[in-house]
Amino acid sequence: MRLRLPEERPTEPPTGYKIARPVLSHDGTRAGFTGVSLGGALPYGVLDEARCVYGRRHRAPHRRCDCGFHCVHDRATAEALLCTAEHRGAALLEVTVLGAYIRFERGFRYARQRVRTATLPPCACGAAAPLLADAGWGRPGWRVAEAVCGRCRGGRRALAVAEFGRLAGEGLRVVAAAPGPYIGEGAGLGMPELMAEAALLQARLDWFQEELARFTGDQRG
Repeated sequence: MRLRLPEERPTEPPTGYKIARPVLSHDGTRAGFTGVSLGGALPYGVLDEARCVYGRRHRAPHRRCDCGFHCVHDRATAEALLCTAEHRGAALLEVTVLGAYIRFERGFRYARQRVRTATLPPCACGAAAPLLADAGWGRPGWRVAEAVCGRCRGGRRALAVAEFGRLAGEGLRVVAAAPGPYIGEGAGLGMPELMAEAALLQARLDWFQEELARFTGDQRG
């Protein structure tokens, strides 16, 4: 006798969480995401339908395949994945699970999804990251983008976080995460830490003045 999984008919689509890399199309007109594991070869839009990563013609998610979008039930579980070195630059996504899905102990494998919110990490230097810059790698037709501050952007091609949300469309909400607390914060900072912080603030002020001058047309020193 073949055992059948119980069918669910929720009154509202389930919510899930996952991590992914922000991507921009090669011509700069579209934005989306690419997975960090099995589905990394197939970038997807904010509202998209899963395809079999192995190129098979069945509809995802198929019971005898690993295809389909994947997410976990709990936000904290997804946040824990961001601790590994290879995932430090990934974004945390809150998604709505649409269409057919298979429920597992920790999450879903499903047919369609809508990305509601994308939370971007701070810049690698620790500052808040209002920009997305070319990370130097990608997929065919897509450039992976990483969250950066104005100082660490350098001469790389970049766009504002809000602009990424506009290109992605479908009402995507993009949030730049606040920098984390200092290690040992509360015990007081020593002179070396205060000097480093002052240097960082001065660099941010210099960058702000340069950007302000560019917009106002005032190029005086």
